[in-house]
Amino acid sequence: MAGNTFGNIFKLTTFGESHGPALGGVIDGCPPGIELDLNFIENEMKRRKPGQSSIVTQRKEEDSVTFYSGIFEGKTTGTPIGFLIHNKDQKSKDYSHIKDTYRPSHADYVYDKKYGHRDYRGGGRSSARETACRVVAGAIAKQILSNIEIIAHVTSVGEIKVQKHYSSLDFSNIENNPVRCADPIIAVKMEDYIKKIRKDGDTVGGIISCVIKNCPIGLGEPVFDKLHAELGKAMLSINAVKGFEYGSGFNGCKLKGSEHNDSFNTFGKTETNNSGGIQGGISNGMDIYFNIAFKPVATIMKSQKTIDSKNNEVEMKGKGRHDPCVVPRAVPIVEAMSALVILDYLLLNKVYNQ
Repeated sequence: MAGNTFGNIFKLTTFGESHGPALGGVIDGCPPGIELDLNFIENEMKRRKPGQSSIVTQRKEEDSVTFYSGIFEGKTTGTPIGFLIHNKDQKSKDYSHIKDTYRPSHADYVYDKKYGHRDYRGGGRSSARETACRVVAGAIAKQILSNIEIIAHVTSVGEIKVQKHYSSLDFSNIENNPVRCADPIIAVKMEDYIKKIRKDGDTVGGIISCVIKNCPIGLGEPVFDKLHAELGKAMLSINAVKGFEYGSGFNGCKLKGSEHNDSFNTFGKTETNNSGGIQGGISNGMDIYFNIAFKPVATIMKSQKTIDSKNNEVEMKGKGRHDPCVVPRAVPIVEAMSALVILDYLLLNKVYNQ
């Protein structure tokens, strides 16, 4: 299966399935001599792991990371960093009912048609459990990007939205509620709604917003490797993501050029930031900000019409442990993928400017 490696210089290759013995990854291109805080990596994993609150899947996984190479005496050596995350709470029997049946809007059908053989346990390789490996790599990248701040937070669950601009939000609130919303009043409404959705046996989507602060000018390459294009690719590679917009996004289409243009001041900054910190595909030193849309989780606890592997029409109902809303656990994944992109482009800049 191709498509399991991300990055140009700082590369992450992941492997493993949701209900296999372990997930794992290999990070290549990591600079040597970086002192790593392993506790920070574990804390990032705790932000993503299942079972952390009543509004996420109750699968119990420690998501503890074991490193096998590339780190010696607490520092990176410059050689490939290999790691494993063991699966300890698989309940594969929860998926026996979909062995020959395809869940609507899930990857079951296309995996079967593409490969002719699939691991149906928890979705196998198509499961969002794969993203645990990305959080490991992102936690390492974040430590290298010590001056660059990456903050993701939930701004929408269903029709419930944060109305404030990110500049007026207190980001210290994000980890103080299970939804990871920076507005504590809206967070309570979101949490109550997700609980109701779960009780109904249904799921709901949402939006995560991310801001990258202190990014230097010059990241991004002309034409096909624009910074926003790579960020878009990174975000759209996350399970359940249906949309990506940066800067003014789709709302910018409603404006005239005279309203949308970002005027420069004598300090090289812009008075507004409709560009979202990126112009011509290259970072301009302003905050980079973007929104990521997540669909409702495909597996629901309600009967749905579908087909089996022989194209017979059947009815099926979801079983097992699933997130009623994926966005609270996806926040650290968005940050991790952002960190991988920014670090990779910083390393590209270093190569080109030598």
